[in-house]
Amino acid sequence: KRSDGPFVAVNSGSMPPDLLESNLFGHVKGAFTGAIANKKGLFEVANGGTIFFDEIGNIPLETQAKLLRMIQEREFMRLGGMETIKVDVRIVAATNCDLKQMVEDGRFREDLYYRLAVIRVSVPPLRERGSDIPLLVGHFAQSFGPQLKITPEDMAKLVRHSWPGNVRELRNVMERA
Repeated sequence: KRSDGPFVAVNSGSMPPDLLESNLFGHVKGAFTGAIANKKGLFEVANGGTIFFDEIGNIPLETQAKLLRMIQEREFMRLGGMETIKVDVRIVAATNCDLKQMVEDGRFREDLYYRLAVIRVSVPPLRERGSDIPLLVGHFAQSFGPQLKITPEDMAKLVRHSWPGNVRELRNVMERA
């Protein structure tokens, strides 16, 4: 059922906690100043599908507790609401942080970590995957301008670069070219 449903992405680290919770769980009219109407949250929108958390390690601890409850119970309440809303969503999360270290430092809930770590996929940085660079360069060249010609010297420079910004940095370089 979920594989055919909606896909919703959340950049977890780009908004204040109250706004993040309103975006995730929705709110009812009058829940806070400016809440002039009921609003569905992203979990409700993603019901039957997938919600992707980019930078899950940036979610504040108080929001982590609410996220954990949603994952465990498959239900939540909108901010200011009394009605329980049940959902069936697949959660995919990404981070460039060491979540295990964050758990040890008390910055990420251990129970949430284990709820999310059902299937882990570790992707090494681009600097450790030099053989991927020509493939990615070819892909981005096709996307941004098939007329772009990469010489063997250009490719050698691209492969030698350390790519601290990973694939996003390579993509930006190719777009500029």
